[in-house]
Amino acid sequence: MTTPTLTALLPPSKLLAKHRQKVLLASAALCFLGCQKFPECVVAPPGKCLPLDVGGISPLCATGSSMADDKDVLRDVWFGRIPTCFTLNQDEVTDREAEPYYLLLPRVSYLTLVTDKVKKHFLKVMRPEDVEEMWFEYEGTPLKWHYPIGVLFDLHASNTVLPWSITVHFKSFPDRDLLHCLSSSVIEAHFMSSIKEADALKHKSQVVNDMQKKDHKQLWMGLQNDKFDQFWAMNRKLMEYATEDGGFRYIPFRIYQTMSDRPFIQKLFRPISPEGNVHTLGDLLKEMYPAAVPNDGEQKRYQVVIHGIEPLLETPLQWLSEHLSHPDNFLHICVIPAPTD
Repeated sequence: MTTPTLTALLPPSKLLAKHRQKVLLASAALCFLGCQKFPECVVAPPGKCLPLDVGGISPLCATGSSMADDKDVLRDVWFGRIPTCFTLNQDEVTDREAEPYYLLLPRVSYLTLVTDKVKKHFLKVMRPEDVEEMWFEYEGTPLKWHYPIGVLFDLHASNTVLPWSITVHFKSFPDRDLLHCLSSSVIEAHFMSSIKEADALKHKSQVVNDMQKKDHKQLWMGLQNDKFDQFWAMNRKLMEYATEDGGFRYIPFRIYQTMSDRPFIQKLFRPISPEGNVHTLGDLLKEMYPAAVPNDGEQKRYQVVIHGIEPLLETPLQWLSEHLSHPDNFLHICVIPAPTD
């Protein structure tokens, strides 16, 4: 059983509003015993099977004739969850066997921000002298905490069986692969730096510079405490633009690849062409990563994944930036090999 694919369907172009296209997200949720929810955090009893949910954004009820409201898309992106099983590395020294720990990870957050319960769980079986900085890996790959959780999953595990299996380490920190993160203030500094960089691209930093310190703190606390309304009450200012502009100055985006030593692709790209045409996801990929766009009749080699879904390449880039960006205001795009089966 593999992770189900969610597809973003756009209505015919004549039905699209000029600046606010709506998207229909078809649900392909796994459902066990009539339940689509994971316990918030739980140690699985021996022999018990936990209900699974999709690794993408929360499914929407779709009949094929209705469309999700724009705010519903924002909400579903925010509340996207990935069922995850944390296991302690077998080389760690423990006083007794460490049970796995299950947690529903928010896609839009960061590993080191939401795993305090994981750390406390495994510290119960370890001696203090054997504990150093906690870090995570998946199938031998250290997981970068400064990438959003959803990006890590889409990049490394999007076509694997759920729950996502992550290994926990307390020794041998891989300094060459990971940044140290010893407190939440490090995460906050990274997060706010990304927001400021995104606004420099969108508004020449005018919006974020007009905000007060308490406004910056509201953005951070909204993410830290998983408060959608608190975050978006302030973040909506960062998503506004003058009607005559037709969109942001540049689109803040990053394209990730599994088969590259380069961390990601990030260049200047406008949502509107000099001729006034709306740029789409396909236009961006053709310029930044042409191999991701198959030619007519050519077999599909790559999946282009955002928040666990594959948007149509015809989706306007401005709409994606407004609705599928992470809280850091960047549109994180993962290009992964297409499944062969």
